[in-house]
Amino acid sequence: MSITDVIALVLVLVGALLCLTAAIGLLRFRDVPTRLHAATKPQVLGFILICIAVGVSLHSWPVVAFLVPVALIQLATAPLSAHMVGRQAYRNKTLDRDSLFVDEFADAPAPSDTRDTRD
Repeated sequence: MSITDVIALVLVLVGALLCLTAAIGLLRFRDVPTRLHAATKPQVLGFILICIAVGVSLHSWPVVAFLVPVALIQLATAPLSAHMVGRQAYRNKTLDRDSLFVDEFADAPAPSDTRDTRD
């Protein structure tokens, strides 16, 4: 077993543990903001560590060239989807507003219907 195999093994193990903690956080936490935190931060870091481990283990530049866009897309979509879920939870009033430290939407006017009604 070479050094790169050991490094890859450790990275996969740490990445898998981070993904596991994200899954446990989704099940254990009560409200939407903490669940979103658990779903995005450790999961994305765990995924990136696993991608790095695959690149180190396979010793191939084409694999690394494939994994870099995959990791970048994950970095772009996870926070975006978490933002959209959190915003919808706020609009549906399914989160405890008293637990928020800062509520920037409290004084904002309600969004108007911006759909185009022209035919």
